[in-house]
Amino acid sequence: MKKRSFTLLMTALTVSATLLGTSPILAETKDDTATEETADKDVADTEETDAKDEESKDADTSKGDTLEDGTYTAEFDTDNGMFHVNEANDGKGTLTVKDGQMTIHVSLASKKIVNLFVGKAEDAKKDGAELLEPTTDTVTYSDGMTEEVYGFDIPVPALDEEFDVALIGTKGKWYDHKVRVTNPVKTDDAEAADTEDTASKDAEDTKEDAKDDTETADTEKDSKDEKGKTLADLNLEDGDYTMEVTLTGGTGRATVDSPAAIKVEGDKATATIVWSSPNYDYMLVDGEKYEPVNKDGNSTFEIPVSVFDAEMEVTADTVAMSTPHEIDYTLNFDSSTVKEAKAKDAE
Repeated sequence: MKKRSFTLLMTALTVSATLLGTSPILAETKDDTATEETADKDVADTEETDAKDEESKDADTSKGDTLEDGTYTAEFDTDNGMFHVNEANDGKGTLTVKDGQMTIHVSLASKKIVNLFVGKAEDAKKDGAELLEPTTDTVTYSDGMTEEVYGFDIPVPALDEEFDVALIGTKGKWYDHKVRVTNPVKTDDAEAADTEDTASKDAEDTKEDAKDDTETADTEKDSKDEKGKTLADLNLEDGDYTMEVTLTGGTGRATVDSPAAIKVEGDKATATIVWSSPNYDYMLVDGEKYEPVNKDGNSTFEIPVSVFDAEMEVTADTVAMSTPHEIDYTLNFDSSTVKEAKAKDAE
């Protein structure tokens, strides 16, 4: 009997051990451990991927800040209106990149700045300071006028970042300034972009001018006639005269000779206009085109005078720039200054 009881007890213990081995609690504990290990591995993988992405991003950024060797146009910005790129160059200079070193050449507004120094003014005053010497540049304005100004080759430590440049003028005093070089465009690309912009602007201007002319031509003519005087009002006999004339428009640098020669024949007055530049190849007056009457020297035209003592609108085409373009001006003939021309003047 005792033997049987012992056998039953052992059997029960065996069954219990088996049940405990397949218990849901133990199984859950095992699964949780596996899940935690998987999560830890996923986090590690994510962190490693993020680190690689960040390194790749930094490399791309560094690559984007480095220009390949070549010539570019770039904007040159300063912190002062008295120190800036000449208006003829639209705020831009020529950026040269060689062996990773960048230098920008800028033409300034005049010859009043005689030296530059990359750094602070206090360092520029020290013995042995490497001052930037000027070059003499010739700039051409939109109306064909040219001027000699100083230019400088300035080392550029980095793009899109301010750096110190000190200057000294003709009065011998150093000044501190901040400058920045931005938006470099490869020369070939810049020329193509300028051509496209010019064509687009010309087309838009032509369209707008045509619209304005259609809407306001009669009104302007009436207003002009009311303000000014006609040849009949002056009661001049046929002959040769001189009269003071003023020119406005363009950049303000172009001028015409004054007094101008005026020839009166019947009910027509013809003025001889001598420009301060040889780069004008035609003029437009009341829709009519007039060619120069000379081959050498400054451009000279003979044009009709439709009104005195009021602004007379004219257009002159200049070939001084890379592409010819028309510029609107006004001429004002002062009838109070009219004089009979002497024989020499008339000739």
